[in-house]
Amino acid sequence: MPDTNPTPAADPVAMEVFANRLLSITEEMGHILIRASFSTNIKERKDCSVGMFDAKGRCIAQAAHMPLHLGSLLGAVRSVLEHTPVEAMKDGDAFVCNDVFLARGTHQPDITIVTPIFFDQRVAFFAVNTGHHSDVGGPYPGSMSQTARSIFEEGLRIPVMRIARAGEVDEDLLRMIAHNSREPVERTLDLRAQIAVNRRGADLMLRLVAADGIAAVERAIDDLIAYTARRLRARIAAMPDGEWHGERWMDSDGVPGGEKIRLAVRVAVKGSDLLLDFAGSAPQARGAMNVAGVALEATCYYAVKALLDPDLPANSGLFDTVRLTAPEGSILNPRFPAATAVRAITCNRASGAIFDAMNRAVPPERRMAMSHDSVPLLLVAGERRNGGPYVYLETLAGGIGATCGADGADAAQVHTVNSSNLPAEALEIEYPLLVDEYALVADSGGAGRWRGGLGLARQISSRVDGSLLTARGEGYVTDAPGCEGGLPGGLAKLRHRPGTPQEAPLPTATTAMRLTAGEAVRIQTPGGGGFGAPSQRDPQALAADIHDGKVSREAAERDYGTAHVQQALAGWEDRS
Repeated sequence: MPDTNPTPAADPVAMEVFANRLLSITEEMGHILIRASFSTNIKERKDCSVGMFDAKGRCIAQAAHMPLHLGSLLGAVRSVLEHTPVEAMKDGDAFVCNDVFLARGTHQPDITIVTPIFFDQRVAFFAVNTGHHSDVGGPYPGSMSQTARSIFEEGLRIPVMRIARAGEVDEDLLRMIAHNSREPVERTLDLRAQIAVNRRGADLMLRLVAADGIAAVERAIDDLIAYTARRLRARIAAMPDGEWHGERWMDSDGVPGGEKIRLAVRVAVKGSDLLLDFAGSAPQARGAMNVAGVALEATCYYAVKALLDPDLPANSGLFDTVRLTAPEGSILNPRFPAATAVRAITCNRASGAIFDAMNRAVPPERRMAMSHDSVPLLLVAGERRNGGPYVYLETLAGGIGATCGADGADAAQVHTVNSSNLPAEALEIEYPLLVDEYALVADSGGAGRWRGGLGLARQISSRVDGSLLTARGEGYVTDAPGCEGGLPGGLAKLRHRPGTPQEAPLPTATTAMRLTAGEAVRIQTPGGGGFGAPSQRDPQALAADIHDGKVSREAAERDYGTAHVQQALAGWEDRS
């Protein structure tokens, strides 16, 4: 017999207020982690994330840092709960882990700290954070070789372990982790900051409990998760039932000389159910391009949130609503001991495949051209002039795809990666390196009624002998397609000794190449695709692009037509 007195749905306004109270806690944790950390990778580039979970292991809030790190947070909490039941945890405990297969990490450089928060002598919540550490050992500095063949080449493997007991840090374990890195001081200080940040998160959650009461907070969490699920299901139900297929190609599987490989997705909607099925994607990669479980989950949750409801709270109500499958032994569901160090490249390309499929499910005015969908990396390591080691690591931005009504953003991070750039001043102060060039790349945005975003160029030279260069990325072979008649974005380039008679291209998976003092490398990131026929571009916008140096006169006449360019420039001069 149906329930004649169903439980009323929670007030959406109250849910929004409560969600933002939780979000403010995680955002404060994130700000503290960034300010307190020692490494430039966290304090400058913000390559870190924080989250809050309840005692059941459900995510209740994640700060808006790195979408891909949601996988590390989810995986770590699940693994900690399997390793140690909440009844066996003690107040003041903290757990550390990073391993892809032992602790559901996403790659070895992301080290996660999980801290149980006790209220009334029981675990009520978990404060969690992850930071990308610039080196965790392995044969090559930075622990990020694109050509690694197994996880055993990717640095220290940390299963779930207690790093603090009753509030006391296990100094022996901390030293063991730190001294398996080329920069033990940085590892020590960053890990201490991560441990301390979770304690601050615990204080903030307990203040919330003190203000509202534990029963009210737990009830509000249940309501928030249920509300998030209902809201997302309503967005899904508003779509037409059907199936749509998308794809994105990658330059290779990480091994030099490899052929292009395909990522495929089937998006199926039936009522309020949504399935993402990655059957048809490439087999498990030989190199480090593989994406393990929680990394694919984070990718899919990001894409669904971005496409259907960007303001949706990031919690388990979203996660539990989306179903996903990927064939075992594929690049998106690899078998042990697959290498995963550069999984972010594949995650961004998988995001592009989802966007491609969804483009077919929505009217033209809601479609988007492809973005650079890459994570271009420069990594230089070696010895400082004073003899100390250094590891410089940076992922760079590229061009975003144009949409109906707007040009794509120039030089922006995309999809699952959201780190900041490393300012040239900080780079040159911290490392024996010089930034010779940092600029937008003209003509790299795909032509269209609305132009794709421009990629960027960064040229770095070493000030000391013996520095080792590692570089990786996508878009050297496969461009970012345009949409509705727009042209594709420009390709990536990697050059050694640029601007000299010895200038030469470098392999796109360069690992630990030795540089002498004064030698330079220049990386150029891909541009985004254009939207709509180039002949329809607004003449004033085209003229502004030419005058701003974003589009050369030659490229403009090639892509937009000589007559259109002449008209645009004449109108610009008349206006002047």
